[in-house]
Amino acid sequence: MKKAICLILLTGISMLISCSSAREKAKSEILETEKDFEKMVSAKGLASAFSYYAADHGVINLNGHLLRGKEEIRNHYLKWEEEDVSLKWEPEYIDVASSGDMGYTFGRYTFTVTDYNGKITRSQGIFHTVWKKQEDGTWRFVWD
Repeated sequence: MKKAICLILLTGISMLISCSSAREKAKSEILETEKDFEKMVSAKGLASAFSYYAADHGVINLNGHLLRGKEEIRNHYLKWEEEDVSLKWEPEYIDVASSGDMGYTFGRYTFTVTDYNGKITRSQGIFHTVWKKQEDGTWRFVWD
């Protein structure tokens, strides 16, 4: 009886450790995805980066107006292609569901636009992104 209880306890502890390490791995993957996403914004522009990192049915909330799906997201951000823009952000917090296939981040962002006269307009705020692991193992946002 004592051996059975010990075996059950050890199995439970092993499962908790395994789940915890899987969650930590997923958190690390999401952090790397966030970093790669920000780099792609700088290298290829808002439209390319946001449509690439959106899940097929991803949604962006713009002050109550929802952009739904990759095409609508891309089309919205195309208007910034001719502008001198910069978008920087960093997650302050990342968490992942125990299932390991959903996670979220939040933190602060800074969006800067320099117009053709050199006037700089800067807006800052807080972002919240919900990430879903895709069948191919990549992370894509379902809500931003």
